[in-house]
Amino acid sequence: MLEITNLHASVGDKPILKGLTLEVPAGEVHAIMGPNGAGKSTLTNVLGGKPGYEVTAGSVTFRGEDLLALEPHERAAKGLFLGFQYPVEIPGVSNVQFLREALNSQRKARGEEPLSGGEFLKLAKEKAGLLRMDMEMLKRQVNVGFSGGEKKRAEMVQMGILGPHLAVLDETDSGLDIDALRIVGAGINAIMRSPGKAVLLITHYQRLLDVVKPDKVSILAGGRIVETGGPELALRLEAEGYDAVMA
Repeated sequence: MLEITNLHASVGDKPILKGLTLEVPAGEVHAIMGPNGAGKSTLTNVLGGKPGYEVTAGSVTFRGEDLLALEPHERAAKGLFLGFQYPVEIPGVSNVQFLREALNSQRKARGEEPLSGGEFLKLAKEKAGLLRMDMEMLKRQVNVGFSGGEKKRAEMVQMGILGPHLAVLDETDSGLDIDALRIVGAGINAIMRSPGKAVLLITHYQRLLDVVKPDKVSILAGGRIVETGGPELALRLEAEGYDAVMA
């Protein structure tokens, strides 16, 4: 699904990723943990194609294609979804309008027919139900006036509607209370736990992993992957901290 080899990337003149290598096969939920400044968000932004991040060496292959050669909208149409740590507000645009346009734009890029209004609303209602979100919320402006938990739930509804092959989720647990965490975690499982899908889940804390239950956990430090293990690695980090585990 995703193969990253010896990836180096800089922001301005500052090198951030320094030889990162990682493989995420189809059917896997792979968690990335690491201290602040390790390069987790930089990795997310490089995969998404955010301007200002320069790849200086290495390669990224997504479903057999050179991901770095694609524009951000092309990456999305190929099945890459990026979940933000801080979802942005889009005043004046309703969630329903935004999501229908996004989905049909991707379907057009793949040579598929657009969904009618009725077909889309049926799909949106189904995915909103997984996140316990009322359809009235989706009629509101994108994230305007939403709490932190509502923004993350709305983003997971967006993920469900777009139906990506790979979801890269950057600290999805940020700003969530206990109940919202369980709902979002259950939504990730319902939408992305499939043999043909994969998740790269970036987090600081074990609490989301208690719900999502990753197949593998990697530690990112100093711009590279320094250790990979099973779910027990996250438990060690929670109990002992990064310095003790990496030592």
